[in-house]
Amino acid sequence: MRIEIWSDIVCPWCYIGRARLQKALDAFEHRDEVQLVYKAFELDPSAPTDRTELTRDVLGRRYGGGEAQIRAMFSQVEQAGAQDGLDLRLEETHSGNTRHAHRLVKLAAQSARAGAMLEHLYKAYFTDGRNVFTTEDLVELATEVGLDAAEARQTLESGAFEAEIQGDIRDAQRIGARGVPFFVVDGRFGISGAQPADVFSQALQQAWDSRPKLQTVGATTAQTGAADAAACGPDGCEIPHQPQR
Repeated sequence: MRIEIWSDIVCPWCYIGRARLQKALDAFEHRDEVQLVYKAFELDPSAPTDRTELTRDVLGRRYGGGEAQIRAMFSQVEQAGAQDGLDLRLEETHSGNTRHAHRLVKLAAQSARAGAMLEHLYKAYFTDGRNVFTTEDLVELATEVGLDAAEARQTLESGAFEAEIQGDIRDAQRIGARGVPFFVVDGRFGISGAQPADVFSQALQQAWDSRPKLQTVGATTAQTGAADAAACGPDGCEIPHQPQR
């Protein structure tokens, strides 16, 4: 079963939603048969690539209100994260362009480390107050999850995975995902936002239980008019009956 996850690196609810999904997966009987696919989404694609700015200043301009209001908003999100075991320190965060960070996640996916890369970026940004925007900082973060430094640098400097990132963004628009996190379970069930873990658990079970059943062609004469054909099994291979001449 496949779960597609649209998220952005600087989205605290994406970090929280990932933790809640993981809690549901840990309790899911068929978790070893679930594949997570990470999709890029940019909350602010127009953010400058050559500088960063304190997030509280960006939010102040975007939503209005004073410093006290922004601090109260940060506090609410931090408390929500703490309930899921996350140490969020939003006062220390800066905003910037996340396109390069998404390139690293795409690179990591080639060696089945996309989840580890994304998790490391989240922790670096939200807990450790590290920069996740410049090439030098991103290369360092990439090596910390086992990626090759030269390959990471080449990926960032060449603008690799641009088509894949643009495709993810178009897919989000196609399915109506205007915000993140957004999850699609088995291509049939959409989950918007950082829902509680039990919502993810219900969606996982419903998707698993409602998967189409395999219809075997030629299984019985009554259904298809065709007899079972010869096959191999644990006890060996059948020898087809040869008609006598």
